[in-house]
Amino acid sequence: MPLPILALAIASFCIGTTEFVIMGLLPEVAADLGVSIPHAGLLVTGYALGVVVGAPIIAIATASLPRKPVLVGLAMLFVIGNFLCAIAPNYWMLMVARVFTAFGHGAFFGIGSVVAANLVPRHKRASAIALLFAGLTLANILGVPLGTALGEAYGWRSTFFAVVAIGIAAVIAIAFLVPAAKDTDKGTGILSEIRVLGKLQVWLAMLISALASGSLFAVFTYIKPILTDVSGLPASSVTWVLLLFGAGITLGNILGGRLADWKLMPTVIGSLLALVFVYIVFAGISTYQFAAIAGVFLWGLIFFIAIPPLQMRVVETAGDAPNLAATLNQSAFNVGNAAGAWIGGVALTFGVSYQNLPYVASLLAATGLAVATWSMLLDRKQYREKALSEEGQGLGLEPLAGV
Repeated sequence: MPLPILALAIASFCIGTTEFVIMGLLPEVAADLGVSIPHAGLLVTGYALGVVVGAPIIAIATASLPRKPVLVGLAMLFVIGNFLCAIAPNYWMLMVARVFTAFGHGAFFGIGSVVAANLVPRHKRASAIALLFAGLTLANILGVPLGTALGEAYGWRSTFFAVVAIGIAAVIAIAFLVPAAKDTDKGTGILSEIRVLGKLQVWLAMLISALASGSLFAVFTYIKPILTDVSGLPASSVTWVLLLFGAGITLGNILGGRLADWKLMPTVIGSLLALVFVYIVFAGISTYQFAAIAGVFLWGLIFFIAIPPLQMRVVETAGDAPNLAATLNQSAFNVGNAAGAWIGGVALTFGVSYQNLPYVASLLAATGLAVATWSMLLDRKQYREKALSEEGQGLGLEPLAGV
């Protein structure tokens, strides 16, 4: 891993741990602050909303600034935010600190993706983005369980102090390892960034991201009752199965980057098609313990194969002003997270069983597949029109309108 991207990955590990570790500490947080566990669970929702709202605000505010100082500033924001979480005297101060911390999440991954892609040759750009996201996937394998264990042993505040220490290391690493900004590493300005949002392909890429993420959380939100009530696994085994899921997404992240460097849109389409198939099969095998465990690993692997190419797709379709679009794609993922969990809950309310919930997810993934296929067909149409135009100009002919 190139050292500058390693520095970005350390920060993404810190961010991933910050986002997800609270789920394992809800009982401790609720007991210490005198609120119910469902009330404490809103800290997860607050963080997600902070990502959605904060991402475009930060991206627009920093549109004209050099990217390296922005990344250092965003990493410092996480250090300050986690410190405020650690010392929060009550529930509402903790909520405010969580939302404040989340404001930098989407912008860091959006701008970090652009920086990582620019640090390597063009044919390795998706792999570079995958390396950035490797910190996020490792947070699910190492950061969350270790942070949960630390919080259970020494109090939930100790976990946030530990994240502060990692965040300080990330700030130092970015400051010293990421190359100094060049003219090409600066934002292109607010108007250029906003103008990118007029491109249909940018919106289609973000829609695919939201649908893919929605398919995941329509099932993953309810994975514990699926594994215990449908698969018959003891509750104590769920943590280990989720660690296996984390191993799957880590491997999928690496594969996704390499495949996307080879064929970008075919990788997106192929992974979504495989994801539809995995959901359908998982619904059928979820009553068998070992098959369900294997299915969870395969599910994580296939899902995360799509993540680096989707982020790379947004960067490419945005052209010379990718900061806002790449950042908004992180908002799209979080909108998908919230929508998927809500859709899964609505399905359960209307009588869909836990075993059949993956069929709902397969519909969301299939919709994403349809959008991705349409997007690729539009690419090919545009390529043909450009080729015909260039051919006509070479023959001294005016391009035909509507060809």
